[in-house]
Amino acid sequence: MKPHNDNTTALAQALFHPVSIALYGASDDVSKMGGRPVQFLKRSGFAGRIYPINPKRAEVQSLQAWPSLQSLPEVPDQVFVLTPTETVIPAVRECAALGVKVVTILASGFSESGTEGMQREEELRQIARETGIRVLGPSSLGVVNPRTGLVLTANAAFAEPDIPPGKVFVASHSGSMIGALVSRGKARGVGFAGLVSVGSEVDLNVGEICAATLDDPAIEGYLLFLESMRHGPELRAFARAAHRAGKPVIAYKLGRSAAAAEMATTHTGAIAGEDDIADAFFKDLGIARVGVLDALLETFPLAKRIPLESAPKRVGVVTTTGGGAAMAVDQLGIRGVVVEPPSAETLKRLEQAGLPCTPGRVLDMTLAGTKYETMKGTLDILLAAPEFDLVLAVVGSSARFQPQLAVKPIVECAGQPKPLAAMLVPDAPEALAALTAAGVPCFRSPEACGDAIAAVLARRQPGQEPVTLARQAAGTTLSEAQAYGILDEIGLPHAPTAVRRFDADATQPLPFAYPVVAKVCSADIPHKTEVGGVVLNIRNEQEFATAIATLRQNLADKAPQAACEEVLVQPMQKGLGEVLVGYRVDPEAGPIVMLAAGGIWAEVAKDRSIRLAPVTVETAREMITEVNALKPLTGLRGKTKGDLDALARAVSALSQLALKPELRIVEAEVNPLLILPEGQGVTAVDALIFQA
Repeated sequence: MKPHNDNTTALAQALFHPVSIALYGASDDVSKMGGRPVQFLKRSGFAGRIYPINPKRAEVQSLQAWPSLQSLPEVPDQVFVLTPTETVIPAVRECAALGVKVVTILASGFSESGTEGMQREEELRQIARETGIRVLGPSSLGVVNPRTGLVLTANAAFAEPDIPPGKVFVASHSGSMIGALVSRGKARGVGFAGLVSVGSEVDLNVGEICAATLDDPAIEGYLLFLESMRHGPELRAFARAAHRAGKPVIAYKLGRSAAAAEMATTHTGAIAGEDDIADAFFKDLGIARVGVLDALLETFPLAKRIPLESAPKRVGVVTTTGGGAAMAVDQLGIRGVVVEPPSAETLKRLEQAGLPCTPGRVLDMTLAGTKYETMKGTLDILLAAPEFDLVLAVVGSSARFQPQLAVKPIVECAGQPKPLAAMLVPDAPEALAALTAAGVPCFRSPEACGDAIAAVLARRQPGQEPVTLARQAAGTTLSEAQAYGILDEIGLPHAPTAVRRFDADATQPLPFAYPVVAKVCSADIPHKTEVGGVVLNIRNEQEFATAIATLRQNLADKAPQAACEEVLVQPMQKGLGEVLVGYRVDPEAGPIVMLAAGGIWAEVAKDRSIRLAPVTVETAREMITEVNALKPLTGLRGKTKGDLDALARAVSALSQLALKPELRIVEAEVNPLLILPEGQGVTAVDALIFQA
């Protein structure tokens, strides 16, 4: 682990509460990137000391300029390097020699620019490791803390005056996004407790930076704009700590439609897909992942209102506009959130209260006319109804010019125990501002509304932490016989086996009856069917001898270089269904477990469920419900029930590899795992395992 000269408190202090800042390469021209930070710091009223470094000028924007860092009267807490790429390494070395705590690098031209840039980046990383200086960037547009006037950024969007302070902290890989979020937030009345552009994360990364701010009482939640998860362990540790602190995390990650990253040798990687693993990573760590940019700004109040522990799922909708409500219901539905209709008891209470409405899945008040008394009375009853965990009020045209009719009652109901959210169909900035001020989660579009609600409801409480997150290269492929030894270690049942050498007597009795299957058994041949290494339905000793000869010939023809002296024999077995259960240590997300439909179409259908490993048996049962191919095995339409409890135990057992670092397993796959009738268990009839 890299040594640090500062703890997280000191890091947060230097990053977001510095008392002195040096701007290395500051320009007197405010139209240039090198001139913006000085201008912004002066305009925002930063109370700390500002030291422009420019050897060619006596003054920069009316501030005294200094010829070098060494000439300063003190060692600054943070240095923002604004000079070109070729000057960065010497500048960082100079900062480290002086004892600067944090250096932020604006320049690009590092790992993204080829071999020379990668060498520069590694040199930066080495300086940080050796000296303990913390490096933000490269390609960082800086740090902003609206609470203290720290606008230490070259982002042109911060020419916007009066950046509103708020409760959420923003960390973004993209520097331009911190400016975009500020301008969009200002239009919504949303402020920020801090913003940071992390850039290329050569040293400091999103997870570590956010974790350093968790003790700040002014920060109540986090918005993350992510281009990758290349520092997964730190992000995972931060998310767990944020959950313990009761501070929700909302993330927008690019890459939903990107082609899968380089995958593992097993089917598990190919079927899971890079973005699907990221999705499981966020959900299992309690992070609300949104896919609509507006939702990134609008989700926090809802996530704050709905603690992860309460796990609400049932949404009720009341509306003054049928069309607007239909849009919201559609957007919820395509994201898997089903709107619940009011119960007969709730409808009876509404009728007794004289509150006219059109009953149905959505409680439509359109025909009754938009009135304060009607909306307030209806909301009071719906928020007390036990069939709803969350109530969404969709308001039509009255929201723009007559907010007292339907918006005012929503504001007045904001303090009730049950969460209440609102979607306004017209452009109604005053109504949105009133709802925002009251802490009511409110949305401008049905897309953001559906996205935010679905993301918050999809969060899961973090499970047990794996023992290790670091993936090592898969150095060894185990033979199938050795793989079964690992399954024995974790208690995952497999078919009986017998191992015979090719040169052994084929008439030697087997420990089980015919028919049997014979397979080549070699660590050099992970995919046996590709070399003709499997013979099925062998019915007697004569056919067994023939099968051995066939396997030997196939090896000679298709895998002559493979070291293979053994044949693995198993009794032929058939289940009600078959699945693939996989485990791998993902390079970003860490250990994952996957349950997928088995058979030759597994990779095409991608009918699967993914979780961070390890998982409990209860979580494994949830995974089973998410695989469509397993629904017939629940006894659907009179079908024979499969032993799904045994399947859940098997999935959980394989996931426990995340707690057994001594086994050094980086990837494991049971394919197929046969599901037997209820009460008879499951059995693995093939396994592929890679060991570090």
